[in-house]
Amino acid sequence: MTFVPVMWVVWSAIVVLMVGLHVYRSSLEKDEEDQLFLDDSFEHVRAANAAIVARSTRVEPLVTVSHWLVAAVSVLVIVYYVWDILRQLDVIH
Repeated sequence: MTFVPVMWVVWSAIVVLMVGLHVYRSSLEKDEEDQLFLDDSFEHVRAANAAIVARSTRVEPLVTVSHWLVAAVSVLVIVYYVWDILRQLDVIH
């Protein structure tokens, strides 16, 4: 197997992972309350909201790492194609 298909498969897998993490994080945060309840009768809502925030906080570093991985592999793809163009034009040997 040549380098180009492997490169595109790796890039695609990382992008799918990033999109999956975004979908998962948004599904976690859809039930998060934007209001602050100061009454003690809403303690169950406060506890549920704290659990949602805790889970989304655990996912956040993975989302950040996936963004950096997509950026790094995208740069690799661009560098490869620029190098290939320069090699085909005999600019570099």
